[in-house]
Parts: sequence; C-alpha cells; structure tokens
Amino acid sequence: MELLTTFIDIILHLDQHLIWLVQNYGNWIYLILFLIIFCETGLVITPFLPGDSLLFVAGAIAASGAMDVQLLAALLMLAAFCGDNTNYWIGRYFGPRIFSRADSRLLNRAHLEKTHRFYEKHGGKTIIFARFLPIVRTFAPFVAGVGRMIYPHFVAFSAFGSVFWISFFVFGGFYFGNVPVVKNNLTLFILGILIISILPGIIQFIRSRLDNRGQKV
Repeated sequence: MELLTTFIDIILHLDQHLIWLVQNYGNWIYLILFLIIFCETGLVITPFLPGDSLLFVAGAIAASGAMDVQLLAALLMLAAFCGDNTNYWIGRYFGPRIFSRADSRLLNRAHLEKTHRFYEKHGGKTIIFARFLPIVRTFAPFVAGVGRMIYPHFVAFSAFGSVFWISFFVFGGFYFGNVPVVKNNLTLFILGILIISILPGIIQFIRSRLDNRGQKV
C-alpha cells in the first residue's frame, strides 16, 4: 500500500519531483528522462511509467530555463523511437515461440495470423494513435512485431508517431505549462491529462461489456 501511495504521489506531483531531479542531477536529467520514455515504450513490463504527464511537465520546466527544450524534445523523440523498435523486435523474436502451442486457447497460431492481418490493414494508424493511449502504446509495437508487420512500414509510422507525440506534449508544456491558471493548478491538469489519456480505454471496455451482455440476452 505504501508503494502504491508513493507512486500516486509521484504521478500527481511530477512537477515537484522533476524539479528536484533537475536540481540534484543537472544534465543527467536528460538521460533519466530518456530512459523513462524508452522503458515506457520499449518494455512490455513497464507500462505503468508516466508518459503524457511527464512530457508536459518536462516541457513546462524547460520553459523556466532549467532544460534546453529543443535538446529535450530531440532526445525524447529518439527514446520513443528506439523504445518502439526494441519492443517490435522483442515481439517479432519471441512471438513465434509464444504462439507456437496449437492447443492454447489464447496464445495460438491462429491468433498470430489474425494479428498479422490486422496490422497489415490498420497497423499504421494503430502505431500512431497508440502513442496517446497509456499502456496501449507499450503493447502496440510488441503486437506489431508478433504480427510481423512489414518493418519499413512500422519504422515510418513509428518515427512519425514519436515526433508527433513528443512535440505535442513537450511543446504544449513549454508554451502553456507556465500560464498562471495552468501553473497554479498543475496537479489538476496532470490528473486531467491522465483521465483523458485512459478515457478511450474505459469507453472501449464499457462497450465490450455491453456487447457481451447483449449477446448473452
């Protein structure tokens, strides 16, 4: 419970924790943020790391002169792109092994082929829009690798998605994070970003539950 409380406190007070990191670690903050974004997008075991809110707060702090916003944005774009591609190759390498059991109800060859067809048809849009959905952006490149999405296509959409995602939140924080109404209510704005980010997933979950109930009736 204490660990959960600490995690929630870090998420809701990212500005305070990030300022502390900048003050105590100086230029190492660039590496710290690079690793956080890389792990959040590149490792399927770390979807809980902050993404959207972290980028917004980092941009807001950069506006105060504590960080170079152009260097920050460039490094985080690279982190997101490298994370995506790492996740893709993890999925592509381990996918055939994970889905090799023909008797598995969930992890089977038929699902692998279905995933492949889905990404052939909708993969590009999925990779781009998944950037703005916590947890989903962690698993999307992994599934793309499992489904063996054509790699040059994946790279192109991943690069565009990385630039768009990082630019939207970092420069959004840079230009609007220090507006008085935002700065004085930053915790509420962070919470709002989190809610907006997970809202599509909640809506989809509710729709799925309603559809299942409708089928049973």
